[in-house]
Amino acid sequence: MARRLLFLQNGPSKETVSGLEKRFEAAGLTIDYRWAYNGEFPDTLDAYHAVYLSGSPHGAYEDIPFIHREHDLIQDAARRELPMLGICFGAQILGSALCGRPKVFRRATCEVGYVDLDVTPAARTDDIARDLGNQVHMFVWHNDEVIPDPDSQVILATSPDCPTHVWRYRDLPIWAIQGHPEVDRLRAQTWFEASRERLSEDGADVDALIEAAHDTPEAKTLLDNFTAVCLR
Repeated sequence: MARRLLFLQNGPSKETVSGLEKRFEAAGLTIDYRWAYNGEFPDTLDAYHAVYLSGSPHGAYEDIPFIHREHDLIQDAARRELPMLGICFGAQILGSALCGRPKVFRRATCEVGYVDLDVTPAARTDDIARDLGNQVHMFVWHNDEVIPDPDSQVILATSPDCPTHVWRYRDLPIWAIQGHPEVDRLRAQTWFEASRERLSEDGADVDALIEAAHDTPEAKTLLDNFTAVCLR
């Protein structure tokens, strides 16, 4: 039986920058693509085997109808123990919905650039983080962050500036990734150029970022291993 992934696009454009939905589809998942930002949600999760939550320019703490609706969907999916993966805003809304709304906050400064994340011992036996080694290179760009919660999070990777870069929700197949393992070198360069003004405002050297753009293959094992979980 085909494994059906609900892909929630939380950005203001219906199209993704990353093309991650195509990666999931090429790996064998059937994708139901919904523009959540525009209010597109399924009536029920009965037809799905997994959920993906994309990034967004919004904060998970904002009083916006699609964010409230997504909170409810996440809580329903968690009760069903469906595999879920959230990236950037997707990670933050997982933290808000499952760990508590006060767990997401606006940082004083933006963390932006390619960083080497420190991988924790817990990652060695984790279904999606087990192939990361001791460090994983990844592009990160975030003004919001999830506060660590030892009662509900298993921390899998950190940076000196953010302790919740990759985490799992309890012992369930639910993962949050603050950074961006999904973008390859060419997509990153296009994204950085298109976002030049905002990146500059957040303190980035855009030309240096374009030069440093990288395929980050080790980070992409997170995506491949999540896909494998969905296909089980």
